Amino acid sequence: MAEQQQQKNLESSPAYIEMASLLKTSPNAVKKRLLHQIGLSLYNTSHGFHEEEVKKKLEQFPGGSIDLQKENSGIGILTLNNPSKMNAFSGVMMLQLLEKVIELENWTEGKGLIIRGAKNTFSSGSDLNAVKALGTPEDGMAVCMFMQNTLTRFMRLPLISVALVQGRALGGGAEVTTACDFRLMTTESEIRFVHKEMGIIPSWGGATRLVEIIGGRQALKVLSGALKLDSEKALNIGMVDDILPSSDETECLKEAQEWLQQFIKGPPEVIRALKKSVSSCKELCLEEALQRERDILGTVWGGPANLEAVARKGKFNK
Repeated sequence: MAEQQQQKNLESSPAYIEMASLLKTSPNAVKKRLLHQIGLSLYNTSHGFHEEEVKKKLEQFPGGSIDLQKENSGIGILTLNNPSKMNAFSGVMMLQLLEKVIELENWTEGKGLIIRGAKNTFSSGSDLNAVKALGTPEDGMAVCMFMQNTLTRFMRLPLISVALVQGRALGGGAEVTTACDFRLMTTESEIRFVHKEMGIIPSWGGATRLVEIIGGRQALKVLSGALKLDSEKALNIGMVDDILPSSDETECLKEAQEWLQQFIKGPPEVIRALKKSVSSCKELCLEEALQRERDILGTVWGGPANLEAVARKGKFNK
């Protein structure tokens, strides 16, 4: 019943309705891949993944929260809030992250998203209480599939996303930063994939995304060396996009919003279409990506923003 209700809610969402119109014009080869981009999960029962069972297990580990604030500017601010444990993810926080992602999938006015940690630190990864209790390979793989599902949906959001790294982003916290389009650090912050020292590999999709961001050779160094990436080193290898001057929590968030603003100026439908197009290119082959780009174009060509821009004189003047 829960899965049927989940499917019903999905089919009534704006994201689903918009994608359904694109599916009508897409070749069969593309349709299967497009379906993955409307909130459906990477893993389901055919992979041995039973979401409701995993949720019941995660509910047993309370603590902290995932807080979402939607600004009138079209920027969402997602805060990992568990400061007594360096914003480590409890089981309940993992569940709340999925809830917030679903909410953001349906936020049609949104253009950008900043994810950060409370109290001037990003996240230390998973709460060790949950890690110890979920100690079997079966439990580990179930949580892995749950978080890969969630972070893949996060990555596919039609919002330009930024990870604001203040303090330390360790383990799973480092993995979360890779699900964003951009990463910003402060001068005193650090990113470190500590998985090797815990006797595991990244389990939330972080290794796959890291290779895409910095390339295979650099990713192997970072992962196998469990390297401490300070802001300068991270900038040099292409892990982050900029270093913010302030280390004050409030001022730093303001700087991150200003940095993001340069990329989200314009109507939401145009910014969101651009993000969708780029996301498709990362997951589809060339021919399919081109067809997807064509279909997304059809949602904005001749629209209000396009007609207004065409009517303006000196359209390229700032």
